[in-house]
Amino acid sequence: MKFNRAYTIQEIAELLNAPFEGNDTLIVTGINEIHKIEPGEIVFVDHPKYYKKALNSAADLILIDQRVDEIPPGKGIIICEAPFDAFNQLTKHFSPTKVWTGAHGDNFSLGENTAIYPNVIIGHNVSIGNNCMIHAGVVIGDHTVIKDGVTIGPNSVIGHYAFYYKKKEGIYDRMHTCGRTIIEDNVEIGALSTIDRGVTGDTIIGKGTKIDNQVHVGHDTVIGENCLFAANVGIAGCVVIKNNVTLWGQVGVVSDITINDNVTVLGQSGVGGDLEEGKTYFGSPCGEARSKFKELAAFKRLPSIIENL
Repeated sequence: MKFNRAYTIQEIAELLNAPFEGNDTLIVTGINEIHKIEPGEIVFVDHPKYYKKALNSAADLILIDQRVDEIPPGKGIIICEAPFDAFNQLTKHFSPTKVWTGAHGDNFSLGENTAIYPNVIIGHNVSIGNNCMIHAGVVIGDHTVIKDGVTIGPNSVIGHYAFYYKKKEGIYDRMHTCGRTIIEDNVEIGALSTIDRGVTGDTIIGKGTKIDNQVHVGHDTVIGENCLFAANVGIAGCVVIKNNVTLWGQVGVVSDITINDNVTVLGQSGVGGDLEEGKTYFGSPCGEARSKFKELAAFKRLPSIIENL
């Protein structure tokens, strides 16, 4: 999430009522979580395992729960007892929740020749382009950009909260969602599908991609152009899916992986790691389809092999 202006490290520290160290002339322009961080932004870290990753990331300002021996040149830290809470405090300050009171919220724009069916509810800071069709019962959350020629099927939800929690003493505390959802030109989304907003970055559905009914796409996932997803596909957060990828019915994809161009994943497969370009995969955990089918054939022969031992 980008701020409406640049802020000094001292201004951020005062908002949090916490001490800062490092470059006292530092200027920050936004806040992001580690998967999406860019130069000039703030990130948080609250576990020693990830201190080095956060300090060496693109972030200029790090919210951290203890002092460090050496702050990387040009960066700053703000020392917080609970960095997750401090991060949430900042996101809620710069992007507060605003209740919906009408059929559409503030700062809404609608293009030409776009049809909005009955019972569609639209949040704040939403733009919908030309020649779109938004069917009955659709809910479009805050900070959503829908470009030209997009079709969204009945009762789908675009831009719901990110599924991102921190466990604290037996409860789960939600990270405040302040990112965006971007639906590019000529995308089709079926009925009862859900596309979650980015936590602080963008969830993106690329140009020409077609999504069937009852599909879920998690926060901060970036999907390329001309992909095809069949019913009941479930994609976790922070996944990168490149161009011309086909996921057949009931495929599940874990978080923080990359599926490269021209990949096909056959139905009911579980994707647990990066997939190489141009290959067909099957199984759970999935592997190259030909190898997996050979494994299945061999497995079927096991009873007769055991009987003959």
